[in-house]
Amino acid sequence: MRDATKARLTLSQLDTPQTDHAPERDIDILSFLRALWRGKVWIILFGLIGLALGFNQAYRVAVPLYKATAQMVVQVNNEPVVNLDTVISGVSGDEYSMNTEMEIIRSTALIGRLVDQLDLVSDPEFNPYLPRQEVTTLGDLPRMALSRARDLVMGPPPLQEPDTTPDPATIRDDTIAVAQGAFTAETMQWSYIFTISAVTQDPEKSALLANTLAQIYRDDQISIKVEATQNAAIWLSERVSALQVELENRQNEINDLRSNATLISPEALDALNRQAIDLRSRLSEEQSRITRLADQMDTLKAAAATDDATVKAATAGDSQLDAILASVTRGEDGAQTRFDRRFDQIIAQGQIELDRARSQEAAFLASVERLTVQIDTQSANLVRLQQLEREADATRVLYETFLTRLKETTVQQGAHQADSRILSAATSGYQVAPRRMLILGSHILVALLAGTGLVLLREMLQNTVRSPDELERLTGRTVLGQIPVIPARGRVQTIRYLIDKPTSAAAEAVRNLRTSVLLSNVDNPPRVIMSTSSVPGEGKTTLAIALAQNLAGLGKKVLLVEGDIRRRTFDAYFPQIVGQDGILAVVSGKTPLAEAVRHLPDMGIDILMGEKSTVNAADVFSSESFQTTLDTMRAAYDYIIIDTPPVLVVPDARVIGPLVDAVVYTVRWDNTPRAQVQEGLKQFRSVNIPVTGLVLSQINPRGMKRYGYGDQYGAYSRYARGYYDS
Repeated sequence: MRDATKARLTLSQLDTPQTDHAPERDIDILSFLRALWRGKVWIILFGLIGLALGFNQAYRVAVPLYKATAQMVVQVNNEPVVNLDTVISGVSGDEYSMNTEMEIIRSTALIGRLVDQLDLVSDPEFNPYLPRQEVTTLGDLPRMALSRARDLVMGPPPLQEPDTTPDPATIRDDTIAVAQGAFTAETMQWSYIFTISAVTQDPEKSALLANTLAQIYRDDQISIKVEATQNAAIWLSERVSALQVELENRQNEINDLRSNATLISPEALDALNRQAIDLRSRLSEEQSRITRLADQMDTLKAAAATDDATVKAATAGDSQLDAILASVTRGEDGAQTRFDRRFDQIIAQGQIELDRARSQEAAFLASVERLTVQIDTQSANLVRLQQLEREADATRVLYETFLTRLKETTVQQGAHQADSRILSAATSGYQVAPRRMLILGSHILVALLAGTGLVLLREMLQNTVRSPDELERLTGRTVLGQIPVIPARGRVQTIRYLIDKPTSAAAEAVRNLRTSVLLSNVDNPPRVIMSTSSVPGEGKTTLAIALAQNLAGLGKKVLLVEGDIRRRTFDAYFPQIVGQDGILAVVSGKTPLAEAVRHLPDMGIDILMGEKSTVNAADVFSSESFQTTLDTMRAAYDYIIIDTPPVLVVPDARVIGPLVDAVVYTVRWDNTPRAQVQEGLKQFRSVNIPVTGLVLSQINPRGMKRYGYGDQYGAYSRYARGYYDS
């Protein structure tokens, strides 16, 4: 028991970290390439299908097309006989102008003239309403087959009324639209040369179309210039007549204004302005004088009201009045009378002077008003005259300019040249379609991409394990062995195959597994080995039997124990020992181990069968009696192989696991879902049971080759032929 515990600890130390392995997010280029290599058959098949379709398209379906090209050159320095750049101009030669001309060439107007000139409405290649020869392609075969099958089941479809023939205008428009698609116009870089190309089903027709369109384009340039010149001549004639009448009207208005108004020159008007300024200055001075005189009169009248001679004399400021005031002061007779008379005389003189100043002010005001009216009138007349003269001058300039252009246009009529000329006419067209190599290449490429997409989609949706590398990446555990499908029908025949074919690929695979298990712990090789899986049907029982038989080949005593007492599948493998006491009898102490085991001479092993019981199997394996029984087995046998139930179904394997030295976990090739494998290993980790390694079982060699693994894994590669019995 101590040795078993020590062995289990050693295995636990060798076990890989118990972590869930999340799928890698980075793109693995090698894995991507391996997936493509595994699906090479599908990719090649799709490529062959694409080759067949491309060949049919290139050599049977596609109608040959021929291209003819005419070259033209733009004459950007083509000067007219008379300079008419302001009337009509040609192509400037810049990029935008050249691109515009390329669109004009393919315009509906020019293509329509070509359709009418060559009567393309009668050509089935361009008129979509004319019948065409139908070509049956490989792609039409499924449609035709479905149509015929439908007719057989449902009867032929009812006859439809023939469509009404479109009107001629619609037919012409649709023909023009088809013809536009046959033409291309391109400029040659760093030059004024451009090409007109036509692509049709006939080489001569292509040349005819290209040359005809080039000629129509050249003639159209001349006709546009002629029409523009005629329109310009008519317009210029109308404008010259109108300008002449307008010029005469302006001149008459000037003459009338000169004769009906007294006009002055700008210099005289400036003199009047200066005179008006002088009068306004004198008027201002006179108004100031009137104010002063009026103030003096008010002061004198105020002094006269006081009857004080001294105040009157001081207010008057008159020397004679001051002398008389002295006589009044001395009291001379008649002095007061003379004083009053002089004071009244001063007041009268002041009033006269004030009245005279006011008269002068009124005269100045009248002069200023009269002069202002004269200035305003003369200014308005002068402005009107200058405006009429400017308008007359502008009209005269326009009249003379338009008259000159009219004469130039009249001379230019009949002397127009096209802005381009045909540099080289188109010759018989050369074939441009179908481009067979391109069609083949594109079909093959698309088919290969489709096949690649299908292979990658299949790989993406694949949820099972197909190779040891996948299993190791998924679980982080070492794959101890790869067991192929045993070519035998029935479980008894499987046992016979292992016995009769000791050098078969399956036997060698089990032998390799045996070696891997025994070397999993060199210091303490495992003696008690448990075989389990995720779910039933993964080959764990067959693996346990084969491993026991193989260990017996080493000359060791081997005991095979049926730990799956719920299903008891050993009855189907060993029908000759059905009904004997089994493991429950040994654990309960009812039957000794030596009496319960049965020896199989053909296989060289002892077997302890399972028994039906009402006691829960997990309780049986958890008992101390089972541990004691297992210690007894260890003492009696070199190796003990225990076949346990699947770990995701019942807990028996997790109960027995702590008592064994090695756990071999079986995964069925291309069958067990990855999630079940991960969940089964998680169940063992939850109880700290180390899994020694995994076995990829029931491998189909043909499937390995079909998935692209046939050249990578030992017995399934072509190099292994001749080493194993079939």
